[in-house]
Amino acid sequence: MQQRVAGARAPALGARRAGGLASLRRTRPSQRAQAAATELEVAKPGLVIPKYCESVHQTRRRPTRTVTIGPVKVGSEHPVALQTMTTTDTRDVAATVAQVKKCADAGADIVRITVQGRKEAEACAKIREQLFKDGYDVPLVADIHFQPAVAMMVAEAFEKIRINPGNFADGRKTFDEINYDDPAEFEAERAHIEEVFTPLVLKCKELGRAMRIGTNHGSLSARILSFYGDTPRGMVESAFEFADICRKHDYHNFVFSMKASNPLVMVQAYRLLAEEQYKRGWDYPLHLGVTEAGEGEDGRMKSAIGIGALLMDGLGDTIRVSLTEDPEYEMDPCRRLAALGEAACKEGWGVPAFAETTRDTHAFARRVGALPEQRDGDELDFRPLLHRDGTVFSAVSLSQLAAPEALYRSLGAKLAVGMPFKDIATSDSIFMRQLPEAGDAEGRRALRRLQEVGVHVLAPAAELAARPLPGGVAVMTLAEALAAGGKAPAGAARLALSLDGSETEEQLAAVPSVDAVVALLCTPAGASRVHASRRVFDALKRAGSDLAVLHHVAFPAGSHRDDIVIKTGSWAGGLLVDGLGDGVLVEVEGEDLDFLRTMSFGLLQGSRMRNTKTEYVSCPSCGRTLFDLQEVTEQIRTKTGHLPGVAIAVMGCIVNGPGEMADADFGYVGGAPGKIDLYVGKEVVQRAVPMAEATDALVQLIKDHGRWVDPPAEEEDVAIPTPAPLARQPTRARALPEREQPTPAPRRDLGPPRRPARSRASGAMDRKRSIPHVPSFNDFCSFVEPMELPPLKLAAPGSAPKLARSWSVESDEYTPRSGPPADAPTPRRASFAETLSRALYENMRTN
Repeated sequence: MQQRVAGARAPALGARRAGGLASLRRTRPSQRAQAAATELEVAKPGLVIPKYCESVHQTRRRPTRTVTIGPVKVGSEHPVALQTMTTTDTRDVAATVAQVKKCADAGADIVRITVQGRKEAEACAKIREQLFKDGYDVPLVADIHFQPAVAMMVAEAFEKIRINPGNFADGRKTFDEINYDDPAEFEAERAHIEEVFTPLVLKCKELGRAMRIGTNHGSLSARILSFYGDTPRGMVESAFEFADICRKHDYHNFVFSMKASNPLVMVQAYRLLAEEQYKRGWDYPLHLGVTEAGEGEDGRMKSAIGIGALLMDGLGDTIRVSLTEDPEYEMDPCRRLAALGEAACKEGWGVPAFAETTRDTHAFARRVGALPEQRDGDELDFRPLLHRDGTVFSAVSLSQLAAPEALYRSLGAKLAVGMPFKDIATSDSIFMRQLPEAGDAEGRRALRRLQEVGVHVLAPAAELAARPLPGGVAVMTLAEALAAGGKAPAGAARLALSLDGSETEEQLAAVPSVDAVVALLCTPAGASRVHASRRVFDALKRAGSDLAVLHHVAFPAGSHRDDIVIKTGSWAGGLLVDGLGDGVLVEVEGEDLDFLRTMSFGLLQGSRMRNTKTEYVSCPSCGRTLFDLQEVTEQIRTKTGHLPGVAIAVMGCIVNGPGEMADADFGYVGGAPGKIDLYVGKEVVQRAVPMAEATDALVQLIKDHGRWVDPPAEEEDVAIPTPAPLARQPTRARALPEREQPTPAPRRDLGPPRRPARSRASGAMDRKRSIPHVPSFNDFCSFVEPMELPPLKLAAPGSAPKLARSWSVESDEYTPRSGPPADAPTPRRASFAETLSRALYENMRTN
């Protein structure tokens, strides 16, 4: 249950700034990008948000007309309809009928089937007929690409036709740039689209069929790409060209979709689509989906970020969660998302109206929180408390602290002789509601070891006062911090704020006076997280505060894991897609810590913040797929899953494949049965690679472009052999690069070794007669050779991982948020082995 807000509907929020599309059409592509950058500035105080939903303060369903798809009604007056798509060969009538039944039994309201040719269209009539005979009236949707004639055929049998504006009239996908010096040339080509599309419109109108005008970010036509660029604006205008033809013939039984594999692009495109519908007075329903989301938890998270963000704004009338899994498995996350959106609308989740003036729905720009700085007298390094690309905190309990090594592993740390070391996906800091007692030596030692490697400990100020922890970070409410003069309490090394969204404007305006390193934003049960958080971020920006803010999402014990993923993605991800937030802390009592950590990193990667693993753009499979997509994806993941910052697209066919390369570095695309085409970006570099060789060829392609690193060795407990007594173990001189040879320190002669006595009964060592040698850290250094580090291999300009960026709906130019220039090479991150070797070498050199 979330807070109900009464009151009049928020007034319309004005229109898009002057200049607009008309001025862009009179310019060339490069000039249009510059005009867009000028027109759509980064959000600033005083900005008026164009109306794209009923209210930015409360979830209200956007009013739409009703579209009839057989027995199913889609629109704001009806429940959100659930969809999926078959993966069988459409020509296999029996298999397709069986899969449709399975999907319908799992809860699908609508099922889509790919129809790529005349044989498939002929099979569709048999599929529809057999389903009716078996008592299944679930509406069927024909997925059409490239084939207007096939669409005409299948309209006789199916209740709905999905057409893709990017290829329905323009044919096969190309990236040829067309120079439209005269915008009239661009407009003149609409005549061809109308000629090809009108017969299908008239037939659907005659037969009472529905239609989806479904734009994909990855399959915009060369004509649209040349005029608008690879942008949300291009996606919307592409769909509107087809909608104008429908309206010209008084046909209105259609819905829109704006799908992309990047949730940020997807959200911007749908918002722009809704905004333009408000301006035109249109009320067509929206079909929501993140295309090529992938599989498992990652696919569910990406879908929750994109679909959930829009549902929280009251947008969306039918949804599909596209997973690289069997289609019936899409229904559970689909159902959970729909239920979340419907609850938000029915219960009126929101906050009292406030003047939102800093969020820009056209120009994405991430709010960047300040990072901690080191101070004189600090015994610990506090700079790693937060991460510049997005922070993950983990909530740790006393029971988890009781098993230190298991805790370290759950936090994602590497272990060496039982000591934790930070890795690429290690929790940045931990939050503890209870600290170990002063007499709990083991628990405090475990915390100290974490602190020493940069994993800091946050705890409530009262808990820190009761059980002091050196180097601890005290968490206080804003009211408590202001009452304490804005300083960390005695005994705490730093101060963190706890915000719940109910703070007054005066309190939030005083945040800059508080000496805090981070704020945890945790809205209480009954409050609307998305809307309350928007208010907090708006107030912080107006106050000039750059305090880093993490979304603290707490769930009750026993929460279902799918609910945790869906709600975290919808609530926290729904804010991160607007650039609001610097990370996340997900707290669930009794839940596996490793699951929560990996899910949190998945949220940041899905929100295009912090890359900690290989990114996969993987289509959900359909009848067009030319190989077993699930099996091949797993093969590729097994060989390439250790490459953070690298994006790989795995596409079953060429419908969206080449276009979705826009969001990937390398591509594996089915070109013909048994043959694979390999891509670098949008360019095909190897054609017709035999499928048995394609995965290895992909790996070699990654190596050829300097993006490969060898997978890390499987982590094992380091077995340190017991060395002979120190007098019998000479120190070995080593060739150290660019350094003078150290002079071995003389070691005291301990005499000949004594042989440990053994018990005749058990063979155990007799501790009374001989004490075994316990190797020290320096002994460990004596047989671990220092590693001469290889030269750092720099990535080519432009090949750095795509992290936080800024862009507008009119421009496809990406801008790094901070740091070195965009064309600066990114150095390779040192491996765990290199880091350990350096630490061991420095310890040996100084001791």
